[in-house]
Amino acid sequence: MNLFHSVRAVASSGDGEGAIDWDAVVEAARAGTDPGSVELTQAERSGYATDVRDARDRVREVAAVDFDVPDTIEIQHRHHWIDANVATFRRVLGPLEAQQSEFLPGVARTVNTGTMSFMLGFLARNVLGQYDPLLLADEADADHALYFVHPNIRQVATDLQVDFPRFRRWIAFHEVTHAAEFGAAPWLSSYLEDRMEEGLEDLSHGGFDREAFREMNVAMTVVEGYAELLMDHAFDDEYADLRAKVDARRQAGGPLSKLAKRLLGLGLKRQQYERGKEFFEGVAALRGLEAAGAVWESPEQLPTDDELDDPGAWVSRVGV
Repeated sequence: MNLFHSVRAVASSGDGEGAIDWDAVVEAARAGTDPGSVELTQAERSGYATDVRDARDRVREVAAVDFDVPDTIEIQHRHHWIDANVATFRRVLGPLEAQQSEFLPGVARTVNTGTMSFMLGFLARNVLGQYDPLLLADEADADHALYFVHPNIRQVATDLQVDFPRFRRWIAFHEVTHAAEFGAAPWLSSYLEDRMEEGLEDLSHGGFDREAFREMNVAMTVVEGYAELLMDHAFDDEYADLRAKVDARRQAGGPLSKLAKRLLGLGLKRQQYERGKEFFEGVAALRGLEAAGAVWESPEQLPTDDELDDPGAWVSRVGV
């Protein structure tokens, strides 16, 4: 980790065109982040493969949905994660990046570059596993990718004083539940990206498309809630202790860490977990676990914001 190199990369980004110097973003994020090690023992390498395979089989069994895990499954260190995600950040933020401030444009470019490098570095140090639907970049037939950031999983397991293979398996099961969702709903990736692009396009022109962000929040609440429901039925061990320890760790940290988590919406993600899981538990209590999977048949099957708090109303509307 070289903080001087990181600061120098950001400081030198003021010259040039565009609101963000993406080369400097990558350079600074990497320089300010210890990559960690991906030197795995044979047992660890086999463990990741076994966990993903077992998770796929169990989720298929309990959810009664047909899907497969991505062809791309990578064990990464933190710099790998930065490299894999910067293109997604760049594409998604395109509408905002085009609106560079005319007031002190070089200063704005430097600030924007520093902000993005901080965000990427912070996430690279905290992400454990990732199944990212927005990795479907520009090609309709591109494959989703499943990543595990091994140094972070190892570090968090150590910090929380939990068994590493058990913690790794829990992360694998959670990410594979997301693979099941997007496998069952081929339309979901485009739906989410369209909502995000609509919202950001409006922001770039000084507006705020509340409906686009509301629809995206509802969809992500469904994604996180359904994953939690599947985890309860698919994971082969009790995991309340793991969830409690991870939540406590996320709430801890200094003022800068807490600010970063707030800016990155990590608190919102926890609310999505809780609200979505409560909705699906209500659906499952009324019609069974398999009926909950009806949300993936089409965008029209997604609950409305009001229905998230009234599972019975959704059940009645969609007729499951």
